[in-house]
Amino acid sequence: MSAVPATGTTQPRTALPSMAAVYRSRAGVELKEFFRQRESVVFTLVFPVLLLVVFGAVLDYDLGSGVTFIQYFVAGVIAAGILGASLQNMAISIATERADGTLKSLYGTPMPRSAYFVGKVVQVLAVTVLIIAILLLVGVVFYDVQLPSGADWLTFAWVTALGAAACTLLGIAVSSLARNGRSASATVTPIALVLQFISGVFFQFSQVPVWMQTVASVFPLKWMAQGLRSVFLPDALAAQEPAGTWELGRVALVLGAWCLAGLVLCVLTFRWQERGTR
Repeated sequence: MSAVPATGTTQPRTALPSMAAVYRSRAGVELKEFFRQRESVVFTLVFPVLLLVVFGAVLDYDLGSGVTFIQYFVAGVIAAGILGASLQNMAISIATERADGTLKSLYGTPMPRSAYFVGKVVQVLAVTVLIIAILLLVGVVFYDVQLPSGADWLTFAWVTALGAAACTLLGIAVSSLARNGRSASATVTPIALVLQFISGVFFQFSQVPVWMQTVASVFPLKWMAQGLRSVFLPDALAAQEPAGTWELGRVALVLGAWCLAGLVLCVLTFRWQERGTR
């Protein structure tokens, strides 16, 4: 007689992947999806480089203290690149994924919800580092941009990190305002361009009308650009800033405040599916 398997026995369970493995996997997916979308790559990576090339070729004059406009401009275009990689990219991509049902599908999987956001953050960091590297390479090779030195690199790092974090959180929050990717792009892109014009990206901030300076001071881009200018420009040019100094303490305070505000807005507004759907 054949043996009858004992009742009540259980099959061995398949080992679940670790959280670190899940996060790595999700980050890999986000990076692959980003670089497969030509529009995103062109707008996020190529556009800041084109700005640097065009403005560097056209606006070639001295600001004083032996500083060229391109040396001033490189700080602003890096800040604009961070804004594009974080706020604009997050708002558009998440709104698109919500509209096409991707977020709803992910919500129903066993994947921890935190893995989705970790993947997005890793994508922003990777793209931000790539943008900065390309812009610095182009600036040094073609326009003799002087790189930061010594402790300035530390300032460069924390301004970039705080600015990217604040804009990423704001991008996630803003994504809930749009019904789809197209409306998100139409909403966020004009706002981003206006902020770039009034925040000292395309022009010297001291040349911007005072009321525009006041408006720009509410948002993180102005402070990001100011913090980055402090590492690319000599201290003599700090006198041209509204306060007469680089105000690095206030830069850290404002960007940190925007990180907290963005986090609160994300918690209050983020949705895994469109309004009116079940």
